[in-house]
Amino acid sequence: MVTRVLVTGAHGKMGTLSVDAIQQAPTLELVGTCSSADNLSELLITHQPDVVVDFTLPHCVFDIAKTCIEHNACPVIGTSGLTDTQLDELKTRCDAKKLGGLFAPNFSLGAVLMMTYAQDAATYFKHAEIIELHHDKKVDAPSGTAVHTRNKIGRDTPIHSVRLPGLLAHQEVIFGAPGETLTIRHDALDRKCMMPGVVLACEKVIQLKTFVVGLDAIL
Repeated sequence: MVTRVLVTGAHGKMGTLSVDAIQQAPTLELVGTCSSADNLSELLITHQPDVVVDFTLPHCVFDIAKTCIEHNACPVIGTSGLTDTQLDELKTRCDAKKLGGLFAPNFSLGAVLMMTYAQDAATYFKHAEIIELHHDKKVDAPSGTAVHTRNKIGRDTPIHSVRLPGLLAHQEVIFGAPGETLTIRHDALDRKCMMPGVVLACEKVIQLKTFVVGLDAIL
């Protein structure tokens, strides 16, 4: 069975790549795209997608996700900026409809492993700090990946954000103990590294009956 997918923010860098990846995936069908000039509700009624992939902006992602759920389309969210309260509300709305939904701070499989390894290392190291580095056009700080990493570590780990031209998306978690340090680092050198995760999320989210956070939740 082919999963019908609509992409919001389709003209942005991540949205454009997502459109291409979805069109190339044999398990997915791109049924539409949405830009800021379009009426999302009308597109959802017209195209009836199973899944909506969102790469828009922090100020509008929450309303977009609520609209998708209202129209029984599973949201797959890659946009940062959702608060814990908003994530809880999206879960409540999905639970009420037994509808799947996913917010992934990072769709890179390497980044997911980096966060998992950091979670494991935190068991043995009491002291840690997170440094996340992104391109200078990224509008939010700290990044969603850094916040999710801190949540997985399970304590109030300091986060340092760097925004500079020449960077794309990088994060390191540095653990320290007397006489040693351990650094776990991930570097995204091309946004295409996120696309296998986006395709996987579209395939898996329709099997869920609730809203989850993190690509690791469906691996």
